[in-house]
Amino acid sequence: MNGSSPAFPPEDLPAFLDLCAGQWMVLRSRMEATMAASGDDDAWHNSNRGDLGVSLRPAAPGRSLGGLEVTAPDGQAHQLDFEAGGSLLGAEGSIGQWQLWPDGSLELVISSSGLEQRERIWFTKPNLRLRSVIVNGADGQPEQASFCSEIRRVSRPAPAES
Repeated sequence: MNGSSPAFPPEDLPAFLDLCAGQWMVLRSRMEATMAASGDDDAWHNSNRGDLGVSLRPAAPGRSLGGLEVTAPDGQAHQLDFEAGGSLLGAEGSIGQWQLWPDGSLELVISSSGLEQRERIWFTKPNLRLRSVIVNGADGQPEQASFCSEIRRVSRPAPAES
C-alpha cells in the first residue's frame, strides 16, 4: 500500500464505518432452529440474494462517532448511530452495544422483545464483507442464524477519450 491508502483492516470505528458505505450485492443463508426440529428437511434453511445500500451518517458533536443508514433488499431503511463508550442507537433510541475487536471485526449486540441479536461484520478485502448473525431467545437458546457474503458494486471507469 502507498502512504495515502487507509489501513486495512480498519483500525478504528470511523474508518470501519467509512469502508461499509456503498452498494453491496448480498448472498444470505438463513437457518431457523425451530424449523430444524420440525423434521422437514428443507424448511429449516433458505438462501436469497439482494442488494444492500449503506450510507455514511456524519458524526455529531458530543459522543457520536458517526453512523450508518442501511437499506435492506426489502426496501426498509434502518439507522444505526455509534456513540463513544460502545452504545448503539437506532431511530427509537438506545438499542444495544458495539465493539470493534483487535482483528478488525465489528460486533453489534441488539436486544429487543426478549431476543438478543449478535452480529459480527468483517472485511476480508475492502470490497468483500462478511456478516454472521445469531438470534437467541429469552431462554438463551439460538433461534435463528444467518451468514452473508457481500460484494461491493463498483463501476468501471469511463473509457479514456482520445
